[in-house]
Amino acid sequence: MITATAHRISELQQTIESVIRGKSETVHLAIVTLLAGGHLLVEDVPGVGKTTLAATIARCLDCSFQRVQFTSDMLPSDIVGVSVFNQHSGEFEFKPGPIFANIILADEINRTTPKTQSSLLEAMAEGRATIENQTYDLPRPFLVLATQNPIEHHGTYPLPESQLDRFLMRVRMGYPSILEEKEILRQQAHHHPIDRISPVMNAEDVLDLQEEVKNVGVKDALIDYLMDIVAATRNSEMLELGVSPRGSLALYRAAQAMAYTEDRAFCIADDIKRLVVPVFAHRVTVNSRYSNRQRTHDAAEQALTEIIKSVRVPI
Repeated sequence: MITATAHRISELQQTIESVIRGKSETVHLAIVTLLAGGHLLVEDVPGVGKTTLAATIARCLDCSFQRVQFTSDMLPSDIVGVSVFNQHSGEFEFKPGPIFANIILADEINRTTPKTQSSLLEAMAEGRATIENQTYDLPRPFLVLATQNPIEHHGTYPLPESQLDRFLMRVRMGYPSILEEKEILRQQAHHHPIDRISPVMNAEDVLDLQEEVKNVGVKDALIDYLMDIVAATRNSEMLELGVSPRGSLALYRAAQAMAYTEDRAFCIADDIKRLVVPVFAHRVTVNSRYSNRQRTHDAAEQALTEIIKSVRVPI
């Protein structure tokens, strides 16, 4: 990777962190998701900055952007669009929905019904949308930044496994430290810091970086290590459902992007170890004997942590 590219990625991270205080790892994982060509799910309790993180990333990229506030009465046509009869021409005209943008902020995605959630499946997997038997290509790059409240909260619909599997990573914000929260209060005393930031990349820049990420080398020993972890998720007594082949590919792409963000043209074992939890935790189903003891996502992360410890790291 050339120095100019490394500088550009660093500039993107610093710009996002000027708004999102004290969440360096979360911001880094978000950038990895972007460069890997995936989609990001941000889950946590209300008020910790999920929407701000997604909006800040969108503001940093000079791309078309749409924010969709998901509610229980929303319909699939509110997302993908609808055909409207034009009385003057006597024909139906397609009116594209907000999904026809480079970056979609799907805010509180689990507050809408599974029927409406499913309107994103084809778009997230294939970068296109089929409406009334007509298929439309979506703009590139295409990134869905979704936020959701924990499923234990009122008025939420758990995302089905097929929907969760479309997200490259799931990250959580967590509460800021007291010092960080004091800085947030000072930052927003007169205006929101997001209003001061300017784009640091455009659509072509993102596409170029995504193509370069694919050239990052991954040795056979590391692929074997990755597959050993995947196999362990399928055989673990703590998990009822292991990682799918789509999950294996997601970890592979994420590891390439992680190496790229750290100015390396090759992956190392630590890239894979560092990404197992954010890439796999939302793709596995915890055995009911273990999930009853703690929240499901905590149990999934614990199971994956144990698996990482049990799998031999290549030398």
